[in-house]
Amino acid sequence: MERLQKVIANSGFCSRRKAEEIILQGRVKVDGEIIRELGVKVSEKSIIEIDGMEIQKEKKVYYLLNKPRGVVTTTNDEKNRKTVVDLIPTSLRIYPIGRLDYDTTGVLLLTNDGEFANLMMHPSSKIDKVYIAKVEGLIKGDAIQQLKNGVTVDGALLKATRVKLRKSDAVTNTSMVEITIQDGHNHQVKNMLKAVGFSVAKLKRERFGFLTVGNLASGEYRELTKKEVHQLYAFAKRK
Repeated sequence: MERLQKVIANSGFCSRRKAEEIILQGRVKVDGEIIRELGVKVSEKSIIEIDGMEIQKEKKVYYLLNKPRGVVTTTNDEKNRKTVVDLIPTSLRIYPIGRLDYDTTGVLLLTNDGEFANLMMHPSSKIDKVYIAKVEGLIKGDAIQQLKNGVTVDGALLKATRVKLRKSDAVTNTSMVEITIQDGHNHQVKNMLKAVGFSVAKLKRERFGFLTVGNLASGEYRELTKKEVHQLYAFAKRK
């Protein structure tokens, strides 16, 4: 269920503010009944008419993209760089759920469903985001414990729910570390590692909830199945 004015705005008929005006003017019918107050919620099956003409509701879409390096996570870029939206050919107004840095790769979800996007990003949903970081230097147990306990960056306590050392290479003086977080501060994984003395050379988001890129090559995408969308909703609302 979604608010009537939001559904009207998403259809492209007018802005949300204008939709609120025409509702208050009594110009909108839902399933044959005139609606004159705000806050009414409608379902996907509801028939909405404005001045006697039925509006076409926007189809909800959900994509999983294997984000490549060198692509910005936004809908448009002032520097005219390629965006993640450019990689998915659709006439619908999709946008990314959360943000991956310009040089970060891996799992990224995009949608035109605002409620779903907000739910996926809200810290209370406690959805695991698993990252694999290649860092300069050999990570030891004390740094791993610091990441688990939490580090303070710009006044905010950033904490990993899990940290696992995957590999250390004394020859190249690098480590591969798996970090799981549930919140989503800007540059969080990079800032956490920097706070314990390590610079990130490469960063990949390996998993979002139960979703991985699977067989998708860099830059490829697929639509989520209805089952996957329902599972994500159920997980986020499990409390």
